[in-house]
Amino acid sequence: MLRTRTSLSTWSQERSMNWLVLLGLVAFSECIVNIPLTRVKIMRKTRSGKNMLKNFLKEHAYRLYQTSSPGSNIATHPLRNFQDMVYVGNTTTGTPPQEFQVVFDTGSSDLWVPSIFCNSPTCSTHVRFRHLESSTFRPTKKTFRITYGSGSMKGFLAYDTVRIGDLVSTDQPFGLSLTEHGFEDTPFDGILGLSYPDISLTGGIPIFDNLKKQGAISEPVFAFYLGKTKGSVVMFGGVDHRYYKGELNWVPLTQAGDWRIHMDRISMKRKVIACSGGCEALLDTGTSLIIGPRRLVNNIQKLIGATPRASEHYVSCLAVNILPSIIFTINGINYPVPARAYILKDSRGHCYTAFKENTVRSTETWILGDVFLRLYFSVYDQGNDRIGLAKAS
Repeated sequence: MLRTRTSLSTWSQERSMNWLVLLGLVAFSECIVNIPLTRVKIMRKTRSGKNMLKNFLKEHAYRLYQTSSPGSNIATHPLRNFQDMVYVGNTTTGTPPQEFQVVFDTGSSDLWVPSIFCNSPTCSTHVRFRHLESSTFRPTKKTFRITYGSGSMKGFLAYDTVRIGDLVSTDQPFGLSLTEHGFEDTPFDGILGLSYPDISLTGGIPIFDNLKKQGAISEPVFAFYLGKTKGSVVMFGGVDHRYYKGELNWVPLTQAGDWRIHMDRISMKRKVIACSGGCEALLDTGTSLIIGPRRLVNNIQKLIGATPRASEHYVSCLAVNILPSIIFTINGINYPVPARAYILKDSRGHCYTAFKENTVRSTETWILGDVFLRLYFSVYDQGNDRIGLAKAS
């Protein structure tokens, strides 16, 4: 999503979980909680390799709801897809609960929402946490700052009860913003990070780890299904096999620290066009596009006939029907991304590519965002330091 971590997109850390192998990752235990996501289409702007985007469509009235599958304890809690680029879900903080829309982000570890002390123009357009109305609120004097590619926030750490559907995290550390820049007109109030504790900028335990610690979830795993239209969800504590086809292909993480894996190559028409000899790729639900090193991304733009204009690379919309798939090979498995997925349409009806240069020049890491993850159901196994991928249903 948009961070700094130095760019929150390079944060994440992993753990292990052999139960998944034994249970086949089919509707783990009875405690799977599905959180529906909403996808949002926006006018994009790169923020430190993440596309947190401005000028989003105005948010529709939305209330949380939950459903359960017959004969099971699987709870489903909606997450919305705001039309095309950003997936948002509702959470509540405080007692009684105050509702916020947040981005569920595998590229960062911290949860934060706006505070009533925030006087930035950005905060006036979002829901702000009213701490005096919560009987379980506990403040601290610890402050932190996060700088993004084209924005920033500064805030302080506090504790309160946070709910994600039926999941309840008590005494949860979270950030309250004092100033925000660059988040104007976005259809979310804050960010909920799903990476590991080591990369937390607030220094607090991430909500997923706190839920594990408090016994709210039985297995240290979560998964994303990012749909094109309705039905997007993030699920905690297990995997619902209805959201993917075939087998899950497991990929070990390259290091403890973030959701980063080794990618063998990127090819088109059986020719390697990038990542020759292998490279690293970060799976990031908070990033909209596919981000890569400048030279390699520019090469791909040329191969598909894209023309630079302002901050985008445009192609004829008719090219969707003739351009070949671009293949991402991971752990020996090919993951095709067809032209209909990597060619997007802006508000004027013009078509642009989903590839973007990484603004962090020193990194050769690729970031596989929602353009890739809409095609492939992804499982984040914190217990076994691995990611599972399968074709989305």
